Amino acid sequence: MRRQLNTLYVTTEGAWLKKDGANIVMEVEGNERARLPAHMLESLVCIGRVLVSPPLLGYCAEQGISVCFLSMNGRFLARVEGPVSGNVLLRREQYRRSDDPAGCAAIVRNLLLGKVHNQRAVVSRAVRDHGDSMDESARLALARARERLRRIAERLLIETELNALRGLEGEAAQAYFGVFNHLIRAGKPALRFNGRSRRPPKDAVNALLSFLYTLLTHDCRSALEAAGLDPAVGFLHRDRPGRPSLALDLVEEFRPLLADRLALSLLNRRQLDERDFVTLDNGAVLLKEDSRKTVLTAYQERKREELWHAFFEEKAPLGLFPALQAQLLARHLRGDLDAYPPFLWK
Repeated sequence: MRRQLNTLYVTTEGAWLKKDGANIVMEVEGNERARLPAHMLESLVCIGRVLVSPPLLGYCAEQGISVCFLSMNGRFLARVEGPVSGNVLLRREQYRRSDDPAGCAAIVRNLLLGKVHNQRAVVSRAVRDHGDSMDESARLALARARERLRRIAERLLIETELNALRGLEGEAAQAYFGVFNHLIRAGKPALRFNGRSRRPPKDAVNALLSFLYTLLTHDCRSALEAAGLDPAVGFLHRDRPGRPSLALDLVEEFRPLLADRLALSLLNRRQLDERDFVTLDNGAVLLKEDSRKTVLTAYQERKREELWHAFFEEKAPLGLFPALQAQLLARHLRGDLDAYPPFLWK
């Protein structure tokens, strides 16, 4: 199993990144603030007004280190990478399967089985850990959501039509996010969740979720490219210019554990509160700069946690799981596996 490399997140406004030998150096107002060997990295993520020198961009491209630029609120702006090394035969099979309704539906079914299973696991874990402190209405709502997600998973097993599978995914999201507020134990009104909102997020919880989803999408896109797949051509998400549809497909299995549960931990452990967010004139809610650093640190720590991978039958860092799932998808498309085995959190 390959070694997990790091992602360097730069959030300091006005930072200047440059190359010095085989090192990445960060300067702020002419003073060196950090230095890191490039061989330890697989990607560099710049958030906000961060400048990168052309020699460093070229060096990262040569070394296979992707450079991603995000806005202050985590919105994707651009990505710089070296020559694409994907297997052309693998990608041609990916394109054929994407255009084949039956083959596409088979992959989508298993992706969604992983997502719904993991959503149900998040709800079940919350009930197990904090059910005694919940009121009766919350316990009943969570029990109904768990049962509804279980029934949706059963329907996914027998459904063969692609649009029907997408409809079940929407039904699962409604059931899951319909009780998400019960999972937040911070009782402050500013941290209530009243449903998903995006572009822009309208409350603190949605701002946190959207930021984590952006980080996760970047990791999944890198994993797919490393496996030789085209992150732009997906199965669940329809093709759209500029959208990494396959990366968004892969994200679905990991949202509950790597994003949703991490967001709940940060809020419930009081690592974030209403003071960590700012509301703009247009109603958009964003994380403050220091708060983004808190989230990035927690995200990196979560990725270092080891978890048992049922298919490979060994433990691996959680941050390596997108790469493992991308490999399994590539093996399925090549014909080495009869089906794509989804990631199931236990």
